[in-house]
Amino acid sequence: MSLSRRVSRSQAAALLLFATVALSASDTPRDAQVVMPDADGVQRVRIIGGEYFFKPTRIVVKANRPVELLASREAGVVPHNLMIVAPAAGVSVKEDLASDIKKIGFTPTAPGVYPIYCDKKLLFFASHREKGMEGVLEVVP
Repeated sequence: MSLSRRVSRSQAAALLLFATVALSASDTPRDAQVVMPDADGVQRVRIIGGEYFFKPTRIVVKANRPVELLASREAGVVPHNLMIVAPAAGVSVKEDLASDIKKIGFTPTAPGVYPIYCDKKLLFFASHREKGMEGVLEVVP
């Protein structure tokens, strides 16, 4: 076997390894946040809404434990809200966001994946959700 053939195979192996790692890393959002309960048992997490995004985009909490979202929006003139409508989990959040932090409390009762979104819309334009302002609340057992 020649040296050039060995180099090609090792390069191919390295490329395959790199592609595998890159694909597996893209399966999980970089700003997903697994929330651990504070000393008082409340799962607290900060969420920020901005120009058609939520940060973090994925929040993971445990079922049957209280959750407190510390929610606000970035400075700007565009109004945003935070919606989590999940009757199966006992969650109904419909709050307008402001630059000041708002505490939003609830206790999810059922595991599942539930959308977080902004339902604001201006006349005939696409809604904020359609422009990408959405995330996920994942409730685990």
